[in-house]
Amino acid sequence: MKRTPFVESCLVIGQCAVNWFARRPLAVSFEVTNSCTCNCRHCDHGGPVDEAERITPDDIRRWMKVLHPGGIQISGGEPLLRDDIIECVRATQRVGGLPYTVFVTNASLLSEEKYLALRDAGADQFSVSLDFPDERHDDFRRHPGLFAHLDALLPRLAALGHDDIVLNTAITRENYKHVNDIAELAGKWGVNISFSAYSPRRTGDMSYMVTDPLELAELRRQFDLLLERKGNDPHGRIVNSCTTLEETYEYFENGGTPGCTAGLRFLVITADGYLQPCSMHFRKYLDQRKLAEEFTPGNECDECYVAIRSYLDKGFWQLLRENVVDHFSFRLRRDRARAG
Repeated sequence: MKRTPFVESCLVIGQCAVNWFARRPLAVSFEVTNSCTCNCRHCDHGGPVDEAERITPDDIRRWMKVLHPGGIQISGGEPLLRDDIIECVRATQRVGGLPYTVFVTNASLLSEEKYLALRDAGADQFSVSLDFPDERHDDFRRHPGLFAHLDALLPRLAALGHDDIVLNTAITRENYKHVNDIAELAGKWGVNISFSAYSPRRTGDMSYMVTDPLELAELRRQFDLLLERKGNDPHGRIVNSCTTLEETYEYFENGGTPGCTAGLRFLVITADGYLQPCSMHFRKYLDQRKLAEEFTPGNECDECYVAIRSYLDKGFWQLLRENVVDHFSFRLRRDRARAG
């Protein structure tokens, strides 16, 4: 995975530090649409919905001025369904490389032209969903031909040399045996990979949760192989830290992870322009401080370990070390200095 340039690294780190002590979110996810081209078996968003009222680029600019996040996600639904998605991405940008912007997509509507346009608008990273290393992905997402599209498109985009594509695999009972196969495919395509955990809170369906002792033993084996693969990979294709991988396994082993800081360290801005603690708690606010004061201290939910939480629900110094210093350019500069 590429490192962010040094000056931009300093700006992101500085903004996140300011937000930490100011009790503002480090990262914000803008769900710019609830409509989707897929109808995934593990998700509560799917198909077209009425969007008579939806967040505008001006709304996005207003929230950016209020919250000043160091990192953001543009997500949905499928954000590429919006005709003005380029303007939505531009609306998040500030002078000097802030924020670090992740564009979350199933890539069914992605093309090389749209990829380059989104990069030009400010997208730093493309998080592309992948559930299986083959056509089973189509059935799980109820979108025929999707895997073939990814198989043709993603290696072509990777060959452009920007190193900004990260597959995101939500681990479920359906695919837990194949996480290393997916990691291997990421290497074949020349892209990166991040793993997160299925949450039954999203759908109310426990059947996709890994719970059986034999399943957990196989998942442990898969994670041990992932950790070994990560340690031997000079390209850093697996972007989860080792502790995040371990904590993801523990989420399944324990049946949950307590101590969620949704609303404080991260939050969602919904397609209709409200603040939510996360995408699975539907209490709506118009003031982040009120959200952090009313919701976060009493939040006892332990039902997810989704990507944004797994990267941000850590102590300040652990967060800095794992998700900033190692991801941005400081480590690269230090290694070059040692080599010299």
